[in-house]
Amino acid sequence: MAWNGRRSRGSLRQVILFLLCVCVWQSGAESLRYSVAEEMERDSFVGNIAQDLGLDPSQLAARKARVVSEGSQQLFYLNPSTGVLRATESLDREEICPQSETCTLFFTLFFDNPLQLIQGEVEVLDVNDNSPVFSRKEIVLKIPETTPPGFRFPLERAQDKDEGSNGLQNYSLGPDSHFSFAVKSGNDEEKYPELVLEHQLDREEKPEINLLLTATDGGSPPRSATAQVRIVVLDANDNIPMFTREVYEVRVAENSPAGQLVVRVEATDPDEGSYGKVQYAFIELSKGSQQLFDLNPDTGEIRVAGSLDFEETKKHEMMVKATDGGELFSHCKVQVVVMDANDNTPEIQLTSHTASIPEDAPLRTLVALFSVRDRDTGENGRTECTIEGDMPFTVIPTFGNFYELRTNAALDRETTAEYNISIRATDWGPRRLSSRQSLWVQLWDVNDNAPAFSQELYSMWVTENNSPMVRIGSVQASDADAGSNARVQYALEREEGQEQPALSVSSESGDVYVVRSLDYERLHGLEVWVRAADGGSPALSARALLRVLVRDENDNAPVVLHPGAESSAGAGELVPRWAPAGYLVAKVVAVDADAGQNAWLSYELAKATEPGLFRVGLHSGEVRTARAVAERDAPRHRLVVLVRDRGQPPRSASATLAIALLHDFSDAHLRLSHEAPPAEPDDTLTLYLIACLACVSALCLATGLAALLMKLRRDRQRQAEPLPTFPTAVVESDAGSLPRSLMYDVCLATGSVSSDFHFLGPLLPCFPAGLPPGVAPQRSSVCSQEVSNLMGGSNSAAQVRNRSVPWGMGSW
Repeated sequence: MAWNGRRSRGSLRQVILFLLCVCVWQSGAESLRYSVAEEMERDSFVGNIAQDLGLDPSQLAARKARVVSEGSQQLFYLNPSTGVLRATESLDREEICPQSETCTLFFTLFFDNPLQLIQGEVEVLDVNDNSPVFSRKEIVLKIPETTPPGFRFPLERAQDKDEGSNGLQNYSLGPDSHFSFAVKSGNDEEKYPELVLEHQLDREEKPEINLLLTATDGGSPPRSATAQVRIVVLDANDNIPMFTREVYEVRVAENSPAGQLVVRVEATDPDEGSYGKVQYAFIELSKGSQQLFDLNPDTGEIRVAGSLDFEETKKHEMMVKATDGGELFSHCKVQVVVMDANDNTPEIQLTSHTASIPEDAPLRTLVALFSVRDRDTGENGRTECTIEGDMPFTVIPTFGNFYELRTNAALDRETTAEYNISIRATDWGPRRLSSRQSLWVQLWDVNDNAPAFSQELYSMWVTENNSPMVRIGSVQASDADAGSNARVQYALEREEGQEQPALSVSSESGDVYVVRSLDYERLHGLEVWVRAADGGSPALSARALLRVLVRDENDNAPVVLHPGAESSAGAGELVPRWAPAGYLVAKVVAVDADAGQNAWLSYELAKATEPGLFRVGLHSGEVRTARAVAERDAPRHRLVVLVRDRGQPPRSASATLAIALLHDFSDAHLRLSHEAPPAEPDDTLTLYLIACLACVSALCLATGLAALLMKLRRDRQRQAEPLPTFPTAVVESDAGSLPRSLMYDVCLATGSVSSDFHFLGPLLPCFPAGLPPGVAPQRSSVCSQEVSNLMGGSNSAAQVRNRSVPWGMGSW
């Protein structure tokens, strides 16, 4: 706010100063006028602009005052510290303003802040630095002796480049008894020397007369030039050529081609023979005109011989002499006025030029100031300025022939970083001529564009168990600005209190790194926001979502849930001898913590006691009989089921199943055993089992008393001891177990292959308790009778609670 206030006060002071300057200038002269004598030395004093304008020199420097001369040559310069206007070089009036009575040079005074233009002029005063000059040092006049007294003979004029009082003022001629001297003033105020015959000539008396003609200017001191006048007296020729007009005035266009007829002068002589034949010649012609015109000596036709230039010489004067064969002659004056043609293209001169502007520059920002000058006149010198093409700039006319180039639309560096502005200046002549001036304008960059990501969502992959700081890809954002405004830096967004993410982004390149090892089983993927900010002030930013997905690696082996881990005891499965092919024996259940094909499990039978008896479902893990069970099959079998995933390399686990084939218990209530069978089938154990069964049968048949005693003893032990706790049907392992709610009792109906399941209460045991290990229990008639009573006959449901029986202790 303070800065705005200071700027407002500064603007107010500038406005007040500008109004004061306008009042001062309007109360004084319309323009600055100075005069300086020609041939002054370089850096000569011209005038004090600061004093004439009533300004302090410091104000000239503060407002960046400068002087621009009209034309391509800078003739004056302004010292802004003193306000003095000086000439850059010595001025030659005759070179700057030829054939002009007054010589005025124009200049323009420029002020910036605020912009103001003041027209000024400097008059170059003539000094007597040129002497009169005769084109010839000797003037020969051939005068017939019969020429009557009083006849006037024009003499050649002298030329003086100076003007006014310093120009040619008077002629004088040496005294002679036959001639007098007269000076005649013409309509153009020019002085023409004439020789007047006072007494008739006599060739026999004096054939030749010599006089000295002197031309003097009006300078102080005066300058002069002399020419010798030699008069040759001729024999009698009483008629002289006579021009039809004393003065011929013609107009010719400056673009007339060489050979074009300008005028035809004509002189007649009534004499006959050689005295009547007239010859024409130039006797007085300026140096610049000698190469421009050609005179035919026989016909008197004057034609264009060179290139006429209206801007260089607007008027040509020449004297034509007509001479007959008797050397009599007369003179006429030819004035050729050159008419302007549109043969000059406009000239564009830059005064100030701003090479670069900011892209947020306001409308009507000043870019350049220039002037247009056409050396032609009238409509041929009238000009207009335009800009070629569709550009956000416009040309505005200002003071005199000056123009301003300003912006007229909003600029955008990202659309166009620079402009090649072509300014065309065209005149209004019949054949319109034009010229061009090119200006380069560059735009400063402004931070008006935020970074833009190439994608709104970046998806990347990383394999689990990766190495720390592994590069998985990169994010890219571009900024349409330039320089520091386009320098993009990247960073991850993280909310306060949020843990450090497992990713990092390079601030310069945008490369994405995983900073620590990831585990697919714990983290499948993560999403973070990436922010890209540019280097502008204030900085602009954008953000994109970065999604990183973790690829699974086969780093977990399958885990057997049922029947248990390979290290635990083998599970026991009971299969009736009448089981047909496809009978479901058990189902191996396994899981894999990996995903995808790394978790696709397949089952295969790795080892079996009887290879052809059982098979395993490849994908289900179901163990079924491959064929019907035969009497010759061994009663004990051990299966090793291999569980393998489809990873690379594959991982596997195994499960061990112990299977017993039952012969006489199709209607019995069966339960799985929890004790694992021995690692390999034991033939000795089979013999022990047969012996035990034989002993039990013998004892049962030999004596019922022994059976009764055993039963009484078992009853006493049951009353004295609590019921034994039986293990569950499934071995529990670290990988998991079947819940106890899924344990069940088996009830088999006699004479039927199908089975029904009933949850029943506990049954009394049929074996004596308290037997030592390794002694097989004997089956007694009492036990058989108890079982028969429980079964309720052949058609009743057998309710028998299944018990765990060690394989070494005998079997049913």
